[in-house]
Amino acid sequence: MGALKIGVALWSLGPTRSEEELAKSLDQAAELGLKGVQLWCVDFGENECVLDPSRCIGAKRKEVLKMLESRGLVATGLCAQLAGPVTFGGLGEEAGLQERVEKTKQSLELALDLGTPVVTTHVGVVPEDRSDPVYAVFLRSCKAICEHGASIGAYFAMETGQETAEVLKRFIEDINADGAKVNYDPANMLKHGTVEGVPILAPYIVHTHAKDRDPDSGSPTVGEGAVPWDAYLAALRDIGYDGWYALEDESGKDVIESLKRGKAFLETKG
Repeated sequence: MGALKIGVALWSLGPTRSEEELAKSLDQAAELGLKGVQLWCVDFGENECVLDPSRCIGAKRKEVLKMLESRGLVATGLCAQLAGPVTFGGLGEEAGLQERVEKTKQSLELALDLGTPVVTTHVGVVPEDRSDPVYAVFLRSCKAICEHGASIGAYFAMETGQETAEVLKRFIEDINADGAKVNYDPANMLKHGTVEGVPILAPYIVHTHAKDRDPDSGSPTVGEGAVPWDAYLAALRDIGYDGWYALEDESGKDVIESLKRGKAFLETKG
């Protein structure tokens, strides 16, 4: 049994509004002994991101790649989380939709320049009813993104949890593009069946978040919540998954210590 590839969702360590903040978080990830980082790569609301593809262009991308390499890090993926005027994700809302689609396409191109083919996001809540007019909007926007991904060799990995595994699988099948993939988050899937969703989405899982949730305390530290880790990891091994587990910590306090405990826990499972 090989060791798990453990990384970190870099936003767990704080925002990356500037090159200085990015460097600080990368230093912390390296000091934790992690080898991979998932990078937030878009402006969100009032918060700017130094890696937004509208500004991180040309030589700046090479500089970011050097920042990773000099610390012995690789990008496990990028996160291009956007929002519409009303909904988180916003890929089912017409207002401003084309701008969000284009930004996501640009993020796929940025990902390749930073050494990873993976971009993840919550797209929004995909309706279960295919006849819902919103379903058609989701299908149009995500198909355009995934087809662009396929054309350049990148993956648009939709994060689990906003709908059931069955609904997400059917949606991906309806998209019918090689660029359509899944970022599996076990904590987000607790309400739908963390373990049960893995074989359903097996052909599409290219990245995972290592996140936990305690319904009583809210503790997000991996190994200290409700996620059935042994069964979950066994399910991933059964489908042949050998990709990254990006620790995602949402505690907002004592994050370094929480990440240390989560990393140590996962290391006992690898």
